[in-house]
Amino acid sequence: MDKRMMPILQVGNVLVSPDILTEKFCCDLEKCKGVCCIEGDAGAPLTLDETMEIENALDVVWGDMSASAQAVVDRQGVAYTDREGDLVTSIVGGKDCVFTCYEGGCCLCALERAHRSGKIGFVKPVSCALYPIREKNFGNGTVGINYHRWEVCKDAVRKGRELDLPVYRFLEEPLVRRFGREWYEELAALAVQFREEGLL
Repeated sequence: MDKRMMPILQVGNVLVSPDILTEKFCCDLEKCKGVCCIEGDAGAPLTLDETMEIENALDVVWGDMSASAQAVVDRQGVAYTDREGDLVTSIVGGKDCVFTCYEGGCCLCALERAHRSGKIGFVKPVSCALYPIREKNFGNGTVGINYHRWEVCKDAVRKGRELDLPVYRFLEEPLVRRFGREWYEELAALAVQFREEGLL
């Protein structure tokens, strides 16, 4: 079978784009400077539980947020409903996530930085951790995950190819966080099977 003609896979109730197994990816923060947090026209998708976690962490990360971000949160809160009806993080100036902060010229997540410092238990929205995977909910208990191509991630694609690191392996931790260890192991086993059959 032509690699480009691999069918959509199903693991549990998750439809998986084959690109997640075939494409290579590894974030290169030194090159991209975290631009994915400051480009785009909407915030990061959130669950209601994540919104509550963020609200509980707000006092801790408040000082790392810009004055403009603080003003947005004061006005509309940490999240809003975008034009597609999804709950997303609030943004500044139509693009920057309110939780962006800067260190050494790189854009970082104030939530993740606070988590890594041991100040909060919440890491960051799983939709952020999963990028370049994007999730779509079909409303019947089934979700789909796709690999999202974006020009600002060209250095991550190059680095992933150099390391021969498939998207699903690069994102093992957030995939396990989202779908569970058993689900991930099933996905990894499919990847091994397809590689042995010459499909990857």
